[in-house]
Amino acid sequence: MKASELRAKDEGALKQELRDLLKAQFGLRMQIATQQLSNVSQLKKVRRDIARVHTVINQQLAEKAKQQ
Repeated sequence: MKASELRAKDEGALKQELRDLLKAQFGLRMQIATQQLSNVSQLKKVRRDIARVHTVINQQLAEKAKQQ
């Protein structure tokens, strides 16, 4: 997922995306714990996507604060 795609979304869509990514991260962690996950690099990708979403949310909040 690219940051430019995330910037096009509104706050509600970003929060939903964050919830989905956190659920995916939990599922991957459970698969690792039960040794069912063969591609562990998926966890790294999900963690980076979560960080991207957090970054875009914080940037949008900072822009709103500047406008007020």
